[in-house]
Amino acid sequence: MKLFDVYPLYDINIVKGKGCQVWDDNGQQYLDLYGGHAVISIGHCHPHYVSKVTEQLSKLGFYSNSVINTLQQQLAVRLGKACGYDDYQLFLINSGAEANENALKLASFVTGRKRILAAGKAFHGRTSLAVEVTNNPKIVAPVNDNGHVTFLPLNDLEAWQKELAKGDVCACIIECIQGVGGIQLATAEFAQGLAEACKEHGTMLVCDEIQCGYGRSGKFFAHQWLGIRPDLITVAKGIANGFPMGAVLISPDITPVYGQLGTTFGGNHLACTAALAVLDVMEKEQLVENARVVGDYLISQLQEMRNTIPHITDIRGRGLMIGIDLDIPHKDVRSHLIHKEHCFTGCASTNILRLLPPLCLTKAEADTFLLKLRNTLTGI
Repeated sequence: MKLFDVYPLYDINIVKGKGCQVWDDNGQQYLDLYGGHAVISIGHCHPHYVSKVTEQLSKLGFYSNSVINTLQQQLAVRLGKACGYDDYQLFLINSGAEANENALKLASFVTGRKRILAAGKAFHGRTSLAVEVTNNPKIVAPVNDNGHVTFLPLNDLEAWQKELAKGDVCACIIECIQGVGGIQLATAEFAQGLAEACKEHGTMLVCDEIQCGYGRSGKFFAHQWLGIRPDLITVAKGIANGFPMGAVLISPDITPVYGQLGTTFGGNHLACTAALAVLDVMEKEQLVENARVVGDYLISQLQEMRNTIPHITDIRGRGLMIGIDLDIPHKDVRSHLIHKEHCFTGCASTNILRLLPPLCLTKAEADTFLLKLRNTLTGI
């Protein structure tokens, strides 16, 4: 059987990692400014994380949700305190797409409606309903196109208010910082106005924090910069530092009916142990604060670079979620960064570099990246 290669663009086999560094099978070291699609929150192979997961695996890797799993209860309490939503309920699953699926399904159950408003350039996942609310025709199959979703420009509050006034919308789903969309930031005016309109018309507000959340923006959730309190919050990626996990945080105003939500693997013992270890490290090493401080530094340095080196046209972002607009295709820049400077970055559109490093990135590592980027853009 031949493997179906989903993503590989480069003939590099990464076999080891530590912190913000990874190594290939030839021993070449790379600076990781992408964190495996924003998944690596506390750094590769953090010793506390490795120890806790290994210890749990030696005791029990999995048992079904037909019995009590006290690790789930511990995680709910810890996460509630860490993010400031200790009055919400936590539903644990396996991925970001699954989190969005369940949040939107729950919004439809609660409201009895089936229409959804989503933002242009949105990306919410690759499963059926998550694809429907993703604004990318390349991945929307005919079976996914059910006409339930209306896409509207991010930050065009009037357009969203007009659609909400029709009274048939079950949910509005937004990323407060769009990742795949190119690091586009929602404004506080838009987010607060949308939250008010949702409340007025009985619509659930869903904040997709899968990429922009879990400390990446310099607050635990990106929407906390905007002064809103969503009905449903979806998380994944950094929640377990590479172990497959996702979750929905459910407002105390919503009471799911028993049986509406369910999962086989969600919240298993290994996943919960990994997620608890992530919170241990985030709290002990103050990684949310580090994301803000180092992110602010990196953005400010990139803004200065824009004035002195070619090809940078704009810098956007918050914390360690940064977009660098270029006047040349990102493909050539990324290739040079990887093969010549040994540095991983992400991308968006055709000309945007996307930085999503582990939250433990240091200022020294940020300076190293800046030098590598300068070398690339001046020599390409």
